[in-house]
Amino acid sequence: MAQLTDDCFAFGGPLMSVEEAVARIGERLPTLSGTETVPLAEADGRIAAADLRAAIDLPPFMNSAVDGYAVRFADLAQAGETVLPLRGRLAAGASAEGVGAAGAAVRIFTGAPMPGDADTVFMQEDVRLEGDRVGLPPGLKRGANCRPAGEDLARGGVAIPAGRRLTPQDLALAAAVGLDALPVRRRLRVALFSTGNELAEPGAPLGPGAIHDSNRILIGALLRRLGAEVSDLGILRDDPAALGARLPEAARSHDLILTSGGVSTGEEDHVKAAVEAAGTLVFWRLAIKPGRPVAMGVIGGTPFIGLPGNPVAVYVTLLFVVRPILARLGGATYAPPLPQPVRAAFPYRKKTGRREYVRVSLRRGADGALEAVKHPRDGAGVITSLTESDGLLELADDARGVSAGDTVAFYPHALLW
Repeated sequence: MAQLTDDCFAFGGPLMSVEEAVARIGERLPTLSGTETVPLAEADGRIAAADLRAAIDLPPFMNSAVDGYAVRFADLAQAGETVLPLRGRLAAGASAEGVGAAGAAVRIFTGAPMPGDADTVFMQEDVRLEGDRVGLPPGLKRGANCRPAGEDLARGGVAIPAGRRLTPQDLALAAAVGLDALPVRRRLRVALFSTGNELAEPGAPLGPGAIHDSNRILIGALLRRLGAEVSDLGILRDDPAALGARLPEAARSHDLILTSGGVSTGEEDHVKAAVEAAGTLVFWRLAIKPGRPVAMGVIGGTPFIGLPGNPVAVYVTLLFVVRPILARLGGATYAPPLPQPVRAAFPYRKKTGRREYVRVSLRRGADGALEAVKHPRDGAGVITSLTESDGLLELADDARGVSAGDTVAFYPHALLW
């Protein structure tokens, strides 16, 4: 569990850019200790705890890339057709021991080991067969249609670097070099609360002025996609005493505390005061829309993040603020998602000095190019603006807006998590 000093985030001040906030967090957050070894079948999405090096060449032997005929390049005529006798047959899984190609052609199949003295393979559709002899056309280069040992990865090379979030492709590579289990970082333990007297559990009857708690479901699902173990600790009411008791309790057994709501400056926003009473909180006014009210602090040595109360703001800040923090804590190498350039199909004005994310859907323009259409409702509480859109347009801090026809940066929902 991370043990931070209460003043390690003491860098408050005016409106802060997203990059500056994330960079300063990264400088101060330690990577959590603890690793375990898990079978390949359970390693998808986990963080590699060490560089994994290949104990063998991949492929482990020179083999044929096609069905055809293996020969020595030195036996081929410089010009015109070469006719060689057939000698031997090698299929995938066979041994090439004792099989030689000197002065002959060996029938070979895809994946079969090459005869020790052969270095070139003719595709079967390019040759002419005459009984037990084969006619080979001119023009083929030495080494054609062969896969050398170590072509994919040389023995001792890094197959998977430490800090990578493992993908199915990584697991395939690990299996190919003979590994059946991988050392990984332990999962982050995240305590998750929602706050607010107006909240009711999903499925519960709604009283006057009540709404169902959707933020906790959204946050929990996204955290699990990012590999965290989530302790769903329910809804905290707007009660300073209750908040002051539950937050330190959660800090004792978790690596991170994450809440939504209650971190703005209203009279009923009690989370900020509760964190300050239990530890230290630096209230950020991030230069981001939606999502400006984000809080960061330390309770009993455990980092705390308080997210806004509106679900679209929660979604945006999880992606662009919380995600790199989770990577840092979990020992993952963080690579920001890469936006896709698309054409805006609408005009839009914004204030300078803050980054803005606009919900859009994609369509094909008359010229076939992808263009973005703005969702008709802007509110940060409009959940359907997330379910009815394809992703987010990012408008830079210094931009005054966008005009129809401008090229803009688009983040698809489908690729963000």
